[in-house]
Amino acid sequence: MNTSTIRIDVETDEKRLPSTIRWSATDSTAGGTQEARAMILSLWDGSEKAALRIDLWTREMMVDEMADFFYQTLMTMADTYGRATQHDELVSDMKDFARSFYKKFREKQLREHKA
Repeated sequence: MNTSTIRIDVETDEKRLPSTIRWSATDSTAGGTQEARAMILSLWDGSEKAALRIDLWTREMMVDEMADFFYQTLMTMADTYGRATQHDELVSDMKDFARSFYKKFREKQLREHKA
């Protein structure tokens, strides 16, 4: 049996807000420690039937990057759900929502930049 290790290090400022997020994984092809501006970690607790989450982002994470991050995460979640369930119609619904979310974000950004 093989064991893989994922390590996440978060440096915080004096207010305990994340200033740096670094991660590494023993089976990663990236090699070495990588830096990230945001992360979402979800774990399923089968005995409690509950999702456990850690959501962190640094001050450097821009709003447009957050929208990209959420769009890509939603699309990836839809793909993962599809591989696990073969529920193609629900996958399509999830992806439609992600596209709608991103379109509305871009429209909002355009309105705000015109003002």
